[in-house]
Amino acid sequence: MLQELLERYQIVLGSKSPRRQQFLKELNIPFTCRTTEVEEVYSNKLQKEQITSYLADLKSKHIAINNNELLITSDTIVWSNNKALEKPSNTKEATQMLQQLSGKWHQVITSVKLTTTKHSKLFTDTTLVYFNKLDADEISHYIQHYQPYDKAGSYGIQEWIGLIGVEKIEGSYTNVVGLPTHKLYQELKNFL
Repeated sequence: MLQELLERYQIVLGSKSPRRQQFLKELNIPFTCRTTEVEEVYSNKLQKEQITSYLADLKSKHIAINNNELLITSDTIVWSNNKALEKPSNTKEATQMLQQLSGKWHQVITSVKLTTTKHSKLFTDTTLVYFNKLDADEISHYIQHYQPYDKAGSYGIQEWIGLIGVEKIEGSYTNVVGLPTHKLYQELKNFL
């Protein structure tokens, strides 16, 4: 039972993401945030969930926890054309990413690591997302009026571009937002 875990451990979220924080609030899981700056560099030999698993694990190793704390770290990428699309650093990158996703399927992959001082568990979720063909004005409008720079693949499915551009998904919607809540809930229940 999740309640037993929550009585035993204080949950620490190792993320600045307001979306991940909101999901934990909506799951009625009390938590505190503790983050550290980690250079998210990985070998170009890694692919798909190998990347997100490596980065979720890396983040967990840079945040100190006490005996009564359970740390949640995660990482999300968009996988398209056999490469990872992470957060864009400028308008040009954001435009290129959205052009690449337009009219095609891509994968959104999130890995989550649960860590205590005694043990840990790493799990991954993948969702397929199909974008309608986006025209240049739609891409430009989204980049100018929303926040693509803090999102893998330059988009938030919960924002305007998701409302007008995402035709269908196969898998978890919350995973695309940045945290597979259905898996997180089950893994937390089974963590004891």
